[in-house]
This record gives sequence, C-alpha cells and structure tokens, in this order.
Amino acid sequence: MADLGGRRRRAFIGSFTAAGGPGIVVAAVDPVSGALTVLSSVNGLPDPSYLALSATGDTLYAVSETADGAVAAYRVTGDAPEQTGPPVPVGGSGPTHLSVFDGHVLTANYGSGSVTAVPVRADGTLARVASGVLRHTGSGPHPRRQQAPHAHQVQPDPSGRWAVSVDLGTDSVRVCALRDGSPVLHREHALRPGSGPRHLAFHPGGGYAYVVNELTPTVTVCRWDASDGSLKPLAEAAVLPGAPAGDAYPSGLVVSPDGRFVRTATRGEDVLSVFAVEGAGEALRLVGTVPCAGHWPRAVAESGGFLYVANERSGDVTWFSLDPATGLPRRSGSIAVPAASCVVLG
Repeated sequence: MADLGGRRRRAFIGSFTAAGGPGIVVAAVDPVSGALTVLSSVNGLPDPSYLALSATGDTLYAVSETADGAVAAYRVTGDAPEQTGPPVPVGGSGPTHLSVFDGHVLTANYGSGSVTAVPVRADGTLARVASGVLRHTGSGPHPRRQQAPHAHQVQPDPSGRWAVSVDLGTDSVRVCALRDGSPVLHREHALRPGSGPRHLAFHPGGGYAYVVNELTPTVTVCRWDASDGSLKPLAEAAVLPGAPAGDAYPSGLVVSPDGRFVRTATRGEDVLSVFAVEGAGEALRLVGTVPCAGHWPRAVAESGGFLYVANERSGDVTWFSLDPATGLPRRSGSIAVPAASCVVLG
C-alpha cells in the first residue's frame, strides 16, 4: 500500500446513525485500483454526516447533524479515530457541512440558517465554546423549502481570505471574513430565485466557481474575484439531458484537480453527470450521465483518478475509475456503509 508522508491513504466516511449508520468509518485506499477496505468505525457522535480534515491530515472534524448541533474533533494518526474531547455546541441546529478556516472550524447550520465559528487550538483540539454565529436572513419563492434561511455549506475560497457560505433557503451565496473570531458578512450575492443552491466548488484556477442547485437540476457558473470577495453568476447548465420525472434533488459537486471536468450527483435520478469545462472555466458542456450504482447519492469526492460516491439509501460507497479523455466514470467496486453521507480522502 502506497502512502503519503509515511502514512497510507485513507477514506473517512460519515453516516447518519439515526438511520442505522455506523458513525465514522475509516477505509484504506488502494492507490492503483482505488479500492476501499474498511479498517475501523467509531460510533460515539450522533449523525456525523459531514467530515473535514485538518491541513496536516492528523485531525478529523465532524458535525453532529442534530437539532442541538455540535462539532467534534478526532485524532487520526492511527487507523481508528480517537475523539479528543466532548462535542462543542455550535449554537445552531442541523449542521450539514464544515470546513477549516483561519484557525477555526466553520459549520453551516441548515436548520437555523446560520454559520458558526469554533476556535481550533494549536494541537488541533476544539475550544469548548463557539466564538461567534452569523445568522442568515431572508427567504425564497419555494413554498415548502424556502420559508427561511438554510445554510447548506461553508468553505474557504482558494485565496484563503474569504469564507463562502451557500444558502438553499435564500437563493444566495454569502462571502464572509472572521473578525475577533466571529464570522462577519462581507457581501451577499443573489442567484436565480427558486434555484435552491446547495454546494459550491471552485475551479483550480481560482477565477470561477460552480454552484449545484437542489431545487432546480442545474449548476450555476460564477466568476469569482478574490481581490474584493465578489461572485458574479454567468449562466446555468442543466445536470440532466432531459426534464426529470419529478423532483431531481441534485446534491454533490466536485471539480477535477486539473480543472477539465465538473461532476455532480442527482439523488432523484440516481445518476452522476459529467461536464467538460470550456475556456478558462467560464462555461460547462454536459458530456453525459451514468448510473451512480446505488440509491440516493448524497456526496461525491475525487482523488487519484477515482470518484467516490456516498449512496445514502442503498447504504454503500461506490468508487469509479475516470476516463481521462471523456471524464466519464466507470464503476469499479463498492463497500457497505449504511446511511452513508459523505466521503473525505486524506
């Protein structure tokens, strides 16, 4: 097994314990075949639905996607994560995503429509109290899904200067900075009303971003300017070649490391879509769709020429080899992970 810096490559898989998930699963990653082999699992945190690694790769952070939302830290120097302290309340409900930014862990709290900053100590552990919460305001036209803000993702931009949060309920992307440990709004950028933005990923060139929309099966292409933290929507591209029979529920989004392809997952259709990136990143062309080899693909991750898909309702993580010319995935294998919700490679 090849390794990185003396440590073998691993996949960290989140799951919904309330739906029978095992908690956090650690799997070894074969660098040649992309195959996953389960090493361990830890079930001490309710619904660790999303995970993020520290920059050094030796600490794993997990949300607890519950009404009383929390975040926890784990040492991952071995094959079994070790929780470093009690979960820290985030002052928001239903955290669905987290990331590491400017000495803090940021959580996007879907239920309460807010972003929370939790300080990270020098050893990677979390401070016991969140330092600040930015509460979103607004709504959208969807009568059921957009009556209030629903922050679904928060992450740093490529420059490391800004934190960008995506809100499904308000059809907007907020650009924030940290001030005295609290997230402070810099700008809010509106997307098309009723689109329901869910997740955003940046082009490796740093000048463009792509937003997958949950309420309409599209990806919004945006120009990103890190100098002033501005995001400008340019166009939308459909993730499906035809109209879906019902609600499609797009979910995950990933940009290939070389910037040539954007790949998305759509839960209602159980498919993966592949876009070719054209120009410097300002346009997407749908190459095709393939089955996700499971049911309800909630999240996707790409590493080492392989695509990994967490299929929540079929309870498995499937990996695909990627055609270097077309970008299309080809199924290679899978492991059983009940109620799988995300995959993080490290």
